[in-house]
Amino acid sequence: MIVSGAWDALVREPQGTNGRDTPKWITSECGNLRNMHLAQVNIGRILAPMDSPVMAGFKANLDPINALAEAAPGFVWRLQSDSGNATDIVYSEDPFELVNMSVWESIESLRGYVYKSHHLEFFKRRAEWFEKATQPTYALWWIQAGHIPTVAEANNRLDHYRKHGATQYSFWFSQPFPKPLEELLYT
Repeated sequence: MIVSGAWDALVREPQGTNGRDTPKWITSECGNLRNMHLAQVNIGRILAPMDSPVMAGFKANLDPINALAEAAPGFVWRLQSDSGNATDIVYSEDPFELVNMSVWESIESLRGYVYKSHHLEFFKRRAEWFEKATQPTYALWWIQAGHIPTVAEANNRLDHYRKHGATQYSFWFSQPFPKPLEELLYT
């Protein structure tokens, strides 16, 4: 039996059901709730085309920063094309909007990479290459281990965060939600 309140929080999310009043993501996407990973998306609108001098510093650091992510504790996967990065993957109709997606074992492992590694120095320089955002540009959400999130899924999660704020469906570091297993207490 699920503790009162947890069920209500789950069924409010735009997941649909399996026809038995069980949220779809519990039965089909999650499978074994013990094996959850954290997905993240972040987007940004670059100031100039990738091949311009303005973007040279960003472009020069892509491979080292991506290698740092791949070597970080808790790293699972990152979005990339045949080029080895995601700068040529289409996120929206705006050709200057770049997308970055990755999967991590936990919030702590992603936070460690973002804020406690050399990535932070690179992150602090974002104004050199990206327009100042006027709305949220990243979202986090739990996925079943082994699931590879799509760009469309990421777009949906970020859009949901923009419209509804932090929920179990999509959230931020400052407003985290526990892994679904940690929220669902069975008696």
